[in-house]
Amino acid sequence: MKKSYRTLVAGLVLLAAGGSAISLSLPAAAAEVVVVDALSAPPPVRYEAVPEPRAGYVWDRGHWRWQRGHYVWVTGHWQAERVGYHWVPGHWVAHGPHWRWMPGHWA
Repeated sequence: MKKSYRTLVAGLVLLAAGGSAISLSLPAAAAEVVVVDALSAPPPVRYEAVPEPRAGYVWDRGHWRWQRGHYVWVTGHWQAERVGYHWVPGHWVAHGPHWRWMPGHWA
């Protein structure tokens, strides 16, 4: 409970300081959920060369991350494979006038 309270207070401080996005951690059953709302649409996706397949891993493509009021590119990387699951890449979704980051996950 203390961690959630500290995160909420930190988010409110960011908002009061004129932060252009809020990132709050909320308790979840198995892991934390971080919600990132950006005030503008992300730039067009950069296309990266996908490396040759690697046994035991899946490629997580690059994406734009909202950081300190603007977008920065995060290059793709390998994710250790989870047998019986498939990787769903993270993506941005319009949410009212803002854009919300939906993190990648195993499904």
